[in-house]
Order: sequence, then structure tokens, then C-alpha cells
Amino acid sequence: MSSSQGSSPVPRSSGGGGVTSDGHFRKPRDLPAASRHFRTPHSLPDVCPKEPTGDRHGLCDGPSVVADQHRWTVYNSKVNLPAALNDPRLAKRESDFFTKTWGLDFTETDVMPSFYLPNISREHFSSYLQDTAQREKIHERCKNACLNKDDLTVPTITNNHDKARAELEQVPKIFMRPEFVLNDPATFNAVLPWSHFSVAGGKNSRDVASSRLLQEKLSHYLDVVEVSIARQISLRSEAFFHAMSSQHELQDQMRETANAVAKLRSRTAAIDRVMCRGPLRALRDALTHNNCIKLHNKLKLMAAVHQTQPTVQLLLSTSEFVGALELIATTKEVLQQELQGIHSFRHLGSQLCEMERLIDKMMVADFSTYAQSDLYRPFEEDIRVLEKDRLQSLVFGLLRQRKLDFLDIYSEEMIHAAKNVVRQCVLKSVSQISEIDPDTIKLHEHMRLMTLQQWFDLLKDIFEHFILFLKRIKATLSVIRNVVLEVLDSSLRSRLADVASATNHSDGRANEDEEEEESGGSALHSGEAELAYLTHEGLFISDALNEVEQRNSTAAHAQLKAQTRLEACGSDSASMTTESSSSREHNSNTTSSLPIGSTAAISEDVMPSDLELGRVANNIQELLYTASDVSHDRCVKVLMTRAKDGSLERLSSSEFVCLSQAVESFARETEELCGRRSVSLRGALQSQANRFVQRFHEERKTKLSLLLDNERWKQAEVPAEFQDLVDSISDGRITLPERKSTGSEDRKPSDFLCVDGQKYAVVGTVLLLIRMFLEYCQCVNDIPSITTDILTRLADLLKHFNSRSCQLVLGAGALQVVGLKTITTRNLALASRCLQLVVHYIPVIRAHFETRLLPKQYSILRHFDHITKDYNDHIAEITAKLVAIMDSLFEKALSKYEVKAPMPSACLRNVCKQMAKMHEAINELLPEEQTQMLFLRISASFKLHLKRQLARLGVINDGGPQYGLVMVDVAFYSENVQALRSLERLDLNMPEIWEQKR
Repeated sequence: MSSSQGSSPVPRSSGGGGVTSDGHFRKPRDLPAASRHFRTPHSLPDVCPKEPTGDRHGLCDGPSVVADQHRWTVYNSKVNLPAALNDPRLAKRESDFFTKTWGLDFTETDVMPSFYLPNISREHFSSYLQDTAQREKIHERCKNACLNKDDLTVPTITNNHDKARAELEQVPKIFMRPEFVLNDPATFNAVLPWSHFSVAGGKNSRDVASSRLLQEKLSHYLDVVEVSIARQISLRSEAFFHAMSSQHELQDQMRETANAVAKLRSRTAAIDRVMCRGPLRALRDALTHNNCIKLHNKLKLMAAVHQTQPTVQLLLSTSEFVGALELIATTKEVLQQELQGIHSFRHLGSQLCEMERLIDKMMVADFSTYAQSDLYRPFEEDIRVLEKDRLQSLVFGLLRQRKLDFLDIYSEEMIHAAKNVVRQCVLKSVSQISEIDPDTIKLHEHMRLMTLQQWFDLLKDIFEHFILFLKRIKATLSVIRNVVLEVLDSSLRSRLADVASATNHSDGRANEDEEEEESGGSALHSGEAELAYLTHEGLFISDALNEVEQRNSTAAHAQLKAQTRLEACGSDSASMTTESSSSREHNSNTTSSLPIGSTAAISEDVMPSDLELGRVANNIQELLYTASDVSHDRCVKVLMTRAKDGSLERLSSSEFVCLSQAVESFARETEELCGRRSVSLRGALQSQANRFVQRFHEERKTKLSLLLDNERWKQAEVPAEFQDLVDSISDGRITLPERKSTGSEDRKPSDFLCVDGQKYAVVGTVLLLIRMFLEYCQCVNDIPSITTDILTRLADLLKHFNSRSCQLVLGAGALQVVGLKTITTRNLALASRCLQLVVHYIPVIRAHFETRLLPKQYSILRHFDHITKDYNDHIAEITAKLVAIMDSLFEKALSKYEVKAPMPSACLRNVCKQMAKMHEAINELLPEEQTQMLFLRISASFKLHLKRQLARLGVINDGGPQYGLVMVDVAFYSENVQALRSLERLDLNMPEIWEQKR
């Protein structure tokens, strides 16, 4: 067959069918009318009674059993689609399927345009439409041609189709089955019904007719099928002819293509022989050289790893735990990343882990030894940190291994060392006392056998040693804290550096992408040869690209990392130095594949987290607090050992003040040193202070009681020292003045005590009482912690003085206790004046205590208000007692008064005489104002009794003789009273003796 168009058997027509100049096949536009009609074959009766044909229309409407038996049709559906789409529960019918699933408002909702999808318009397809415009025109012409060719009337096509189907329906369905095989007996019997023939071996005329009829039917079926096949071939004859012509053309094109491929292969072989084999051999040699270098570096790295165990042992021999741990960590990392799978190192990882555990135990034991040597060293040495570098190395190693409980070891050693401090101080003091045998008596008994001064010196020595002890602990803990803070700071800096490097890396990648876009494909062309060779050798393209990029981008960083690692091994030998350099070269390749920041992540995983480091720093501060508490606790035991036999309670106030000052000074120093207010020692001192205050108060109260019981209530001389004491109080110094050897002894005592310009006649007990409450105030100054207790005790002392003096003077108890014959007005006036002096000092005492109390303790000051009221009531009772004495005298004298000559009468003379005695007794004791007020009350009593007597006698102010006699007596009384000192201007108002006229 020829490949030209002229030899093609395709028929040509006037419609322009055929192959055009552009190489496209054109269908004919018009066909003859005869070709538009199909022949309808006549249907034949079915020869197989077992295969009924059924209704003709049913066969047309249903699926074809032969053609459609393996294809899914709507007849295979098991769901009623209208029933699935119509929900009877809804009030109205859904518009489509989506409203059933997504609600009734689905179709009514406006869908917002997506922000992530571009707005596509027709302009986006303009270039595509331009490219496909020519092909679209050709396609339209071909489509129109096909339509003209197949432009058949619908009835004709339908009739031909029905006739063809009717003819095929004459053929039994058994021939159309896919499993039709004559080997099957059932199929064979169905096609050739031998039952219609006689069973006998002979042939009769009926059997011959039946076999002839069967043969004709089968021939007719064959003809029907052949005719149908021929009709189908005739309908597609043009396509067959076109395929045949195209086959010739394809053969010619294949022949030409084969020739072109042969020429291309020969030229490619020549190019490979002339231009490629040499460069590829050079690339292969370069790759082999690189592989040899990598192998050499790997071998050197293996040699360096092989020297790890001896190097670790060398570092451990010099207590370089951190260097050993760094070397082990680096070696383990190299084994996992770069030497993984090497058979000779299969046990090295477990050996390194075992060595790491051994180092952990060694570091803990070494830290315990260091703590003992630091805490138990003699106090004669300075307080500087012992072996600071060693301590820093130990702490860093323990932190690196996450042994965060090392502070517990230090705490235990610190407690034992605190006990040893007390023991050493006691033994040192005992060795200096010849009366005590240190070998036969226990330690706590040594302190009891000491004198107070010896024990006090021992306590001061213990305080001094504990101050040095705490200073050493603080210095050591400061070094540990600095190490922890440095680790925490380095962790923070590395994390910030990782963030910055990640940011720079992303920026660098973006810049590289821009440069690559600007440069086009120049970088790609530069590596095409090597990439081609690597791909030719069997490597993946991605692997080749990754290897090239990694070698170029991270070589410097990996080299620096490897150098740092292998320098940390601490090897001093030349071989180790060589191995380190080789390891650095190899690490530059192996670590380059790691992501940025992986090295920092590996080192951060080794150290504790920031939260754990912060907790360790807090524990360091708590350990310092614990050291302060332990020191105070040991001092408390020393204090309680001495106080067990009650010796501290028998201290004098000055001795207890010295003890209190020493304890308070020690507590202040430890508080400044450790930043914590420990309460155990102050609490023990407070308990002893309470006992001391109890004894202190009982002594003074007993002393006051003895003084009052022996007081004869006479005016006492005031020594100069008491006057100086009162003067110091007036100057604002509420303290006991220091005893002076000279000066006060040369001055003579005075009769009165001058207080703020007033003279007070006092008894000796009051002078001692003033000294007593100054002692209470001084005790508060020295021991501020007992302020409230001292205040209540002082209030009790003042109440005791008031009540006891009342019993002795007003209650006349002094008659039996002291043996006084009577309680005179002078005794009463002197007692009143003493009470007034105490009342004068109560506000001073209150102000002194108020400055030493907390605001929430001010309520306790109400005791002074109650005491002031009691004293004023007592003073008023004494004044009333003086008035009552004169009242009884007036009542007795004036009851015998008679108005008769001579005048003045004897009764009035006696009254004036008693008034003069009264004035003489109290004038020097009481101030002028109080004397005047007292005599006004006495005069009022006199006028009352005189008025009653005159009323009894019936004398009135009528100007008669009796009135004149009475006025003579009244004038005499007034003259005598006003003649007394300080009573000259006293208004007696004598007309009140007369009854007022109504």
C-alpha cells in the first residue's frame, strides 16, 4: 500500500471530504440519499423453545443482557430518590438536596467571597483563547461536516434501529451469553435438541426433516448476525479506510524517525567519546578524592574517640569533673551522630554511661568532702572561700548532671559543724579553767560549773564564732549562687542567640532566593556537570543538591563547633591535638546536616531548665536562712543549759541587761548577714526575760512592802542624788544616772524635793519608789521585748503602793505595823503630797512606754489612766479626812457655845487655837493653793456648825445684844484665820451663819 493520499481507498465526494492540506481529515458534508437509510432485517422465529424472547417493547426499554450485564444502570438502584429528597417532617418542600442537610436558609444565605481566591475574569483566559482559536475553528468545521454526513431523519433512524433489533431478537439469547460454550452439556442440549430425534439408531424421514430444519435455522441465525455485522461495518467504513491510510502514513513517519534516532545516537556516542568521558573521569576522581578525605577524617575521629577513656581518667585524676563530663557528652554525641553503627564502638556508649554515673558519685563525695573541709576549718583562718575554683567546678558539674540535691549535703554538714562550733568553744573555755576537769564531766555540766562571768565570756565567744561561721557559709553560698546565675544567664543568652540566628537565617534564605531569581539560572549551569555526573553514578538529585549546599553553607559553623568540642577534651598530647584537628574537619561535614540551633538545643538539654535553676537559687537563700536558724538554735541550747538550774533568773538587772544586749547584738548581726530575723534565740531570751521580770518585780514589790511597813510617815530629807535623779527626769532622761564617786556626797540633803519648780515634802519610801520605776523604765530601754510585761508589773507596783499606803494612813494600819500612837494631820498631809508626786510622774512614765509600744499595743496604756484615777481618789479621801477631823472638832466645841460675855468666848478661842495648830501642821507640807482650798472647806464646816448652834439658841441677825456678841466672836474668828500665813486674802463669807429671811 502506498502512503500517498492518492492511493487512499477513502471515497471522495462533492461535499469536500478527504484529507486537506493542513493534514486534518475532513468528513464529507453531503451523502447520497440512499446511504441515509438502513435496511431493516426481517425477524425470524426462535428455534429454541427454552429461551423466550418476551415483549418487543420491553426489550427495547430494558437494558441489554449481553452488552449491559457488567455495567451499573438505574435499575440497580435500591433507593427511591424522591423519597430521599422529600422530608415529610418539613413544612415546605426543599428547593434542592443541600437544604435537607444544611437547613432551609442555605439557598438564602449570601456567601462572602473568599479572600484567598483571586477574582478570575475573562482576561485571564485571553492568552489561552488566542492560542486555541485556530484549532477551535478547525474543530467546528469538522463538527459541522460530521453533522451534515449523519443528517438523517429521526423516523428513518428509528425504523432502521427497530428493524435491526427485531432481527437480532430472532436469535436466541443463549447465543448472546458470555458463558456460551458448547463443551457444556446443558448448553449443547439447548442448542441441539436431540430429544426431538428418535432414540433408535435408525434414521427415519421425520428425523431427517428435523435435522434439516435445525440446520436451516442455525444458518439463518448466522446470516442475521453476519448481515448485522456487515451493516455495522458499512456504517463505519470511512473510519476503517481512514485508519488504513493513516497506518501507511504512520509507517513512513516511523521509518523516518528510526533513521533520525540512529543518526542522533551515533552523534551522541561521538560526543560522549570525545567530550564527556574525560571530564566525567575527572569528576569521578574528584569525588573519589573527597571520599578518601572523608574516610581519613572519619578514621581520625575514631582515633580521637578511642582516646576518650584514657583522657577521662586523666581528667578525673586532677578532679576536672566538668571537662570529663564535657568530653563524655561530646563523645556520646559523636557516637550517635557520626559514628553510629561502627562495630568496634558498640560497647563504648554503655561504658561512657557507666563512667558518667561513676563521676556523679565522685562529685557528690567530693562535694561532701569540700563541705566538711570548709565548715570544719579553724576559725583563725580568714573568711575567704576555700578553693573557689574547685567549688565552682563541682557546682557546675553537679548542675550539669542535674544533681540538684547537693545543697542538702551542705545543709547536713552545716548542722554538724554548728554543733562542733559549740563543742570547740566549750572545750577551749574549760581548758582555761583549772577548777574544772574536762575529762570527768559532761559538756553541759561544764557550763553549769562555770561562774557567771566565765559563762558569759563563753557565750560571747560562741557568738563570735557563729558570726564567722555564717560569714563563711554566706561566702560559699555566694559562689554557688553566682555559678547558678551564670548558667541561667548563659541559657538565656543562648536562647536569644538562637532566636536571632533563626531570624537571620530566614532573612538570608529570602535574600538568596531573590538573588537566584535575579541571576536567572547561572548558578544552576555552574553545577550541571557535577550534578549530571552524580546522577549518572546512581545518586538522587536531591541528595546531590543537599550535599553541595551543606558543604558550602555550614562549613565554617561546623568547623568552629567541632573545634570547641575537641578542645574541651583537655588533652595535652600532640597526638590528641592532631586527632582534635581531624575531628574538627569531620565535624564540619557531619554537623552541617543538623538544623540551625541544634547544637544549642543539645547543650541546653544537658543543663537544668530555667525553672529548676530558679528553684536552686531560692534554695540557696533558704539554706542561708537555715544556717542562721541553726546558729540561733545552738545558742538557745547553750542558754537553756545554763538556765536549767535557775541561775539566769537570779541575775541582777544589770547582768541580765548585759546578757540581753549581747543576744540582741548577735541577733542583729545575723539578721544583717543572712537577711532573716530568727526568732528562736529571741524567744528563749524572752522566756528568760519573763522569768527575770517576774523575779525583778517580786523583789521590788517585796522591797516596797517592807519600806511601807517600816515607814513612820515623817518628812524625810532628800539626798542630792535623788534631786539629781528628779532633775534628769525633768530634762527628759528617763534613765538611772551613772553613779558618781564625788560631787553628790559633798552636798547636804534638802528638806524638800524640787520638781518643776514645786516643793514636795516626801517620805523616804517615795524617793525609793521613784528610783524603782526608773529602774523599770531603764529595763525597758535595755530589753525592749519585755515592754508590755514591764508595764503591767509597774502598774501593779504603783497600785500596790497606793493601796498599801491607804491601808497604813487612812486605814490607820501604821498604828499596829509601825507602832505610831496616832495618825496626825501632818501624816495625812505628807501622804497626800507623796501621792501627788507619784501622780505627777505617771504621764511621764506613760509617754516613755508609749514610744516603745506598737500602735496595736496602745490599749495597755489604759492601766495608767486607772492608776491616776485611783491616786486622785486617794488624795481626795485624805483631804476629806482632814476636813472631817476639823468637822468633828467643830461639832464638839460649838455644841457648848453660848452667847454671853465675856467675848470673845472660850469656845471660839479654842476653835481658833485648833485652826492654828492645823495650819501649822500642813502649811509647810502642802502648797499655798491646796492650803487655801483646804481651809475654805474647813471654814465652811465651821460656819455650818455655828449656824446650827445659833439656830438652836434662837439668835438671829436682828441687831440686838446677842447679835452683837456673836459678831464679836465672828470678828475674832476671822482675824485669827486671816492672820495665818497664806490665808490673808481668804474670803470667809461669814454672813452665811445667819438664816436667810423668807
